[in-house]
Amino acid sequence: MTDSLPPLHQLWLCEAVRLREEHTGLLEDSEACRAARSSQGSLAQRLQVRGLFLAQRDGLVTALKHWLQGAKLAVWLLLFSALISGVLLAKTALSGTPAAINIFWALASLIGLNLLSLIAWCAGLFFSTATNSPLSQVWLWLSNTLARDAKAAQLAPALLVLLQRQRILRWGIGRALHGWWLVTLSTALLTLVALLITRRYGFVWESTIVASDSFVMLVTHLGQPAAWLGFALPDSELIQRSGLQALNDEAARQIWASWLLGMLLIYGIVPRLLCSLWCEWRWRRGLQTLQLHADDPIWQPFTQRVQPSSERLGVVDAAPEHLPNASGGAHTAGQASVLVAIELDDSINWPPVVPSTVSDLGVIDSREQRHAVLEYLSNHPPARLLIACNPQRSADRGTLHLIAELSRTAAQTQVWLLATDTSSERLEHWQEQLQALQLSYSRAAPWTWLEDAHE
Repeated sequence: MTDSLPPLHQLWLCEAVRLREEHTGLLEDSEACRAARSSQGSLAQRLQVRGLFLAQRDGLVTALKHWLQGAKLAVWLLLFSALISGVLLAKTALSGTPAAINIFWALASLIGLNLLSLIAWCAGLFFSTATNSPLSQVWLWLSNTLARDAKAAQLAPALLVLLQRQRILRWGIGRALHGWWLVTLSTALLTLVALLITRRYGFVWESTIVASDSFVMLVTHLGQPAAWLGFALPDSELIQRSGLQALNDEAARQIWASWLLGMLLIYGIVPRLLCSLWCEWRWRRGLQTLQLHADDPIWQPFTQRVQPSSERLGVVDAAPEHLPNASGGAHTAGQASVLVAIELDDSINWPPVVPSTVSDLGVIDSREQRHAVLEYLSNHPPARLLIACNPQRSADRGTLHLIAELSRTAAQTQVWLLATDTSSERLEHWQEQLQALQLSYSRAAPWTWLEDAHE
């Protein structure tokens, strides 16, 4: 199930498991470590197998899906806030007396806050090693709130830690920040056009200490890039006359309106678009290089668990004595037939006479035997596994957990409830528990079913 997740989500889950263990201590991971060791991959791949196994077992994969659903809702809420903000920017810029709109205040209302935000982001990009923003914090808070899953408590911190370590956090935040401003300013542009079409506005500039010549130079230089794109540029005479009063002729209104739209496009939308594309490129490039760095000290506590030092030196331990020595190919994955028993009484005649193609791993009575058998089956996964149980014993959680753990090592599993003198009530309880595990069972030994694995 986790194999189908994108690389970012897989590393995200591993980081969430690591943070959880950092706060609460190591989890019970014997089965996860066996799966990691049997994968025969690199140390980084084994660490990832362990992390994903624990994430799947403890429900973090489902919690991640819920968190992502909350994140999508948060994105829609932020998009809605951007649309509202764009409308308010345009209406604020043209607020006041329609016949005499101060062109300075209109321009500052449209792009002033945006430019300050852009300058702050650029400064943080060059002068800080870690970048964060209120927008990202709002998004994370909304995602956690809308997810409403207690298991997702470590997901948001794990995402930030992972992205920061992989050096793509600033680009992910940049995508969100510039995207939000791009939607806001585009909405403001469309709203501004709609207001200019449906209402008549006159534009004027006012200043006590700035001379008209300085204002003419400022308007001309600022408007030149927009003029290259076809927007109108007021001449010096029009600018000076607008300093005295709002002009009533239609040409003057249209020139100032076109100049204002050009300013919004050139100094508002275009910079955000370029920054957004740049962050998107850096983000995608960073995702392509995502990997788990096994040499990082944070993974050191788990290294010995998934790749023992003897293995790293090239030493392979001999198989446990109670495990049979299989002939060549007898335990090839997808072909082997294996019998194992769990906690049998001395009154039961064991072992039975088994077909020659079936390997008998004996009886599991101790923790050491349990670990040895599970380690063996993890490294040599059988096609069919028969688990013999004494139904006279109680089907407690420990036994059922062992049965489930054994069944996950084989392609197909059956449980053999030995034909002992067992009460119907206890036998019915066994059957209910095995059905809950979705395991088939029988009272007689299914030797034919075991032998079919070799066909």
